[in-house]
Amino acid sequence: MPTLPRVSIITPSYNQAQFLEQTIRSVLDQNYPNLEYWVIDGGSTDGSLEIIQKYAEKLAGWVSEPDRGQAEGINKGLARATGDIVAWLNSDDVYYPGAVEAAVEALDANPQVSFVFSDVESIDEAGKPFHRMRYGHWGLADLMRFRIIGQPAVFIRRAHLAQTGLLDPSYHYLLDHHLWLRLAALAEPVYVPGELWAAARMHASAKNMAQAAGFAPEALQLAKWILQDPRFEPLASQMERQIWAGAYRLAGFYLMESGQAGKALSAYARSFWFTPGIALQDWKRILSTFASVLGLRGLAESLRSASRQRYQQAHRK
Repeated sequence: MPTLPRVSIITPSYNQAQFLEQTIRSVLDQNYPNLEYWVIDGGSTDGSLEIIQKYAEKLAGWVSEPDRGQAEGINKGLARATGDIVAWLNSDDVYYPGAVEAAVEALDANPQVSFVFSDVESIDEAGKPFHRMRYGHWGLADLMRFRIIGQPAVFIRRAHLAQTGLLDPSYHYLLDHHLWLRLAALAEPVYVPGELWAAARMHASAKNMAQAAGFAPEALQLAKWILQDPRFEPLASQMERQIWAGAYRLAGFYLMESGQAGKALSAYARSFWFTPGIALQDWKRILSTFASVLGLRGLAESLRSASRQRYQQAHRK
């Protein structure tokens, strides 16, 4: 019987003891026989260390020391990983049973791809599911338009990661999308429809809620990089207006999440100017932004709630 490929999972963590044990258990309970698991802690002071030590014998290894952010923590783990397949699971997210095995099967069935991904379920602070984020058969062109894939359900072929390099520490919010683009430029990814491998926890201290404003400038930085990097030519030149439209649309969403309605409206206007069809995918969100600017708070919140649920089908950090 052939040996199953080794899968390396990395969990970066910093002061999330409230969720960390559930994350660790979701990895260790995968029952995949060739699993390597690293926990990379950034020097937590909230009891996380005691949780990590509780499971230390079942880990390939762990560290707890200050770092310069999420990207550096993940990179520490990736540098230690020896698996043929690698992934990271943040310390507030969870895998569902059978996720690793299903991802291995998908990669085995598609030997030409750089990574595979499935849908992701949104769960609340208590772990209760409330929404399924559905993706699609998105390739490089879609990623260049800022179609955002749920990171917890991504599994990467390590041979391709070795060619593209690790996460870029200069990105703090769209660091995963930056990597997906580099991988997709090398070999297209594959979406596995109907599968649900992971859950993403939505809570007040999550980066996409607590630091929403930070996503906007990074989206524009990423668009500029796409248009300057030769790996994306000639496609980038052909798609320039769509790339900017996608970046400004994403910026508009996160600026609105951070309560900056005026700046959000400006970003949406720029998105519309570049490619109306991309901007109008968020038409309810745009109306909500208008209502906020006009002081119609009740209408704005109603439209915002409806559009947020729809938007989460394709966007999560």
